[in-house]
Amino acid sequence: MNMKTPQELIDELITLAFNEDIGDGDHTTLCCIPATEMGKQKLLIKEAGVLAGVEMARRVINYFDPELKITSYIEDGAEVQPGDVAFVVEGRVQSLLQVERTMLNIMQRMSGIATTTRKYVRLLEGTGTRVLDTRKTTPGLRMIEKEAVKIGGGVNHRIGLFDMILLKDNHVDFAGGIENAIVRAKEYLKANGKDLKIEIEVRSMDELNEVLRVGGVDRIMLDNFTPELTREAVQLIDHRFETESSGGITFDTIRSYAECGVDYVSVGALTHSVKGLDMSFKAC
Repeated sequence: MNMKTPQELIDELITLAFNEDIGDGDHTTLCCIPATEMGKQKLLIKEAGVLAGVEMARRVINYFDPELKITSYIEDGAEVQPGDVAFVVEGRVQSLLQVERTMLNIMQRMSGIATTTRKYVRLLEGTGTRVLDTRKTTPGLRMIEKEAVKIGGGVNHRIGLFDMILLKDNHVDFAGGIENAIVRAKEYLKANGKDLKIEIEVRSMDELNEVLRVGGVDRIMLDNFTPELTREAVQLIDHRFETESSGGITFDTIRSYAECGVDYVSVGALTHSVKGLDMSFKAC
């Protein structure tokens, strides 16, 4: 399988989005708007949140019609309120109407993720703990969803299965235990000339003690530990490895995990169940 760059994946996403939306033509627009008609539309914010996707909107718009002119007033990462205008696009009306839905779908999704991420980030202020995303992303949209997490102030975990080794419970079980999994991971990296970080998931203090005995990893994921057990584990690890809390952590409980001293808390909800931020693209 050929490795594609994030930019190539985003280009493919934009192509697919227009193919599925326009097909053999936007017949509604083509039937009633002359090809020479010029106009402009504004991106109007209708809900408070964190704006994300402005750069992606530029890419979508320029991909479809490079002659469209974009004037931006608010950039990615800014907090917005109802009534704010993020940007205005001017050019052929036919193009404006055809880019509208694809651009809005992307911006609403990204802004929803950035808004949710910012809420989690604020809960951790003063602790030193960072919020991580996961691979629980919408197929095909991972690059833009993870970008939205960064815009919201979070940190990307691995992008996929290729840029980090994460030995989860199933890997450990199929490998025959903690030690086998770690040893095989290190042998694999050496044999293939790869320099990847190794993280391992532990489900109990017994497994944690086994990892501490074997060593050879960069980060330990404490899976479904209680805050009390997390505090004990962090003290036992004593900064020898990075630490990550994961599993069922919510908006209400994340602060209690951070106060245990973990370096990271991973939250699948940043991307897997987010509501898009309400906005519209209206003539002006």
